[in-house]
Amino acid sequence: MTDTNHSKKPEIKVDLGNLYHDETFTDLKLGWIRRLTPVKPDGSRDESRDCVFIGQTQLVSPGGPIPVHCQIPAATLTEAIEKFPAVMEKKMYRMIEESMERQRQMASQFMSPEQPKE
Repeated sequence: MTDTNHSKKPEIKVDLGNLYHDETFTDLKLGWIRRLTPVKPDGSRDESRDCVFIGQTQLVSPGGPIPVHCQIPAATLTEAIEKFPAVMEKKMYRMIEESMERQRQMASQFMSPEQPKE
């Protein structure tokens, strides 16, 4: 009894239409900005697609550093640098709010059952 599903190997294939050259810029203090520049399979710049900017920093917590990263809507590195503080702050507050909401949900699971109605 042969199962052909187990004999199939997963297809591992690079998407040649979605290649990027990755560069990192940092001030060695606050964080990093990654510029992902679209390229063609031969490594030349793909002018038909825009660069993507990703901001990265860390939150310091009692449990250790927490990585924070998100896309920065920008057309140039200068614009990404200018937007970095506001975008990272917004992302950090969103992470904190989500964490607090998870804590509330977990706490509500441990509350005593509802009292009978009179």
